Amino acid sequence: MNAPLTGIIRDTSSQDMAVEPPRRRWLPIGIGAVVATAALVWAWSHFFSGAHRSVAGDRVRIVKVALAPFVSDLSAQGRVVAAVSPTLYAPALGTVTLKVAAGQSVSQGQLLATLDSPEVTNEYAREDSKLQGLRATLAQEGVDVATSRLQNRQIVELAKVGVEGAERERKRAQDAHELGVLPVMEVDRRADELRVAQVKYAHAVDEAKLKNQSLDFQLQSRRLEVERQQLLLDNLHRRVDELDVIAPVAGVIGTLNVAQRAAVAANAPLMTVVDLSRLEVDIQVPETYADSLGIGMPAEVRVGAKTVRGHLTAISPEVNDNIVTGRVAFDDAVPPELRQNQRISVRIVLDQRDQVLQLPRGSFVDAGGGRFAYVVRDGLATRTPITIGAVAIDRVEITAGLKPGDEVVVSGDDAFESAPSVLIR
Repeated sequence: MNAPLTGIIRDTSSQDMAVEPPRRRWLPIGIGAVVATAALVWAWSHFFSGAHRSVAGDRVRIVKVALAPFVSDLSAQGRVVAAVSPTLYAPALGTVTLKVAAGQSVSQGQLLATLDSPEVTNEYAREDSKLQGLRATLAQEGVDVATSRLQNRQIVELAKVGVEGAERERKRAQDAHELGVLPVMEVDRRADELRVAQVKYAHAVDEAKLKNQSLDFQLQSRRLEVERQQLLLDNLHRRVDELDVIAPVAGVIGTLNVAQRAAVAANAPLMTVVDLSRLEVDIQVPETYADSLGIGMPAEVRVGAKTVRGHLTAISPEVNDNIVTGRVAFDDAVPPELRQNQRISVRIVLDQRDQVLQLPRGSFVDAGGGRFAYVVRDGLATRTPITIGAVAIDRVEITAGLKPGDEVVVSGDDAFESAPSVLIR
């Protein structure tokens, strides 16, 4: 009888052995060969080129040196200001009455405000009364002087009459003596009387001259007092006139510093008058351009979509926060669309020449101070000493070290690390 089947089929797993796949031992050898070849090529190129570093060509920008017109300029932000905007002040202590409002247009000579100042008006009235008194005194002094002159003239004329009478008496005595009527003693006495009369007359004439001179000085002193008082009154009259505040220019009332019927002190600001017909532009320029700026330099003011010509009229002598301020005036009429305190851009032309050796402004200007540049020949960038001249916003003048057609690295040379030579691959 056959044995019964159990239903289990046995495999040969107990006899199997795990076999490792063959290793690719040639792969590390191939990678090492490629690296060695690249290193050999790099070393070979560096050895024959003399380069100290190597930089990819797509990381740098190379430009040829060219001869072209050169314009050195700068751009600055400006603010429109009024060239004439006087501030009016209170001439004295008092109460102000305004005749205009802020923003109102005014004409030159128009009454803007009045100031009620009892101090000034009372002083004017007092000094005017004093002047009238001095004028009356001068008139009275003139009458007194005329009277004194008349008296002096009378004394002189009486002394002259005495001389003439003594002359006649002496002559009669002389005639009588010749007739034997009078003795010689009487003749001598009459002669002495004539001499006395002549001396009195001479002294009367001299005394009258001195008295008249004294009267002239006295009268002149009174006149000077009147003139001095008149000058004082004229000054007070000017102060009284200044109590009426008049517009010095035609324009617009910019700012009112006081309220209606306010009490103000002397020299307190009242208002500002802005002459909108004479606008200029205040600009701020970096300190580095201060030495290049000069009065009269041409400027271009950008107003909307158009450009207006102007010129530099003033430069501040001070530097604040590395900024120098200047003032630009318009060559022609002021554009009507301009408004005070409006922000606009200004371009100032520092220098303009033809056929100048130049390059676009690049990192070589800022990094090395413009003393070196990398000149590219046959893929090798060599550090070359150069000298730069005028510097514009986007270009720089080359004065030495380069020639037209030279290829120069203008950007991307940060990776060069000031190496003497760099291979550009």
